[in-house]
Amino acid sequence: MAKKNKLTEVASKIGAAVGRADRKAHQIAKAGAVAKKELASISKQVDALKRQLQKSTSKLKRALT
Repeated sequence: MAKKNKLTEVASKIGAAVGRADRKAHQIAKAGAVAKKELASISKQVDALKRQLQKSTSKLKRALT
């Protein structure tokens, strides 16, 4: 009977370790998705600023000529 208890304890420890690893993997995946959304948002803002700069440049060129 002692072996069965020992095996049960070891299996419990292994299961707990796998559970922790799985939870951490889910947290990392979730953080990656959030970072991807933020990057897309920043990219849109940069594009808008780029267009605004191009318009301002063209207006300034016309004003100087």
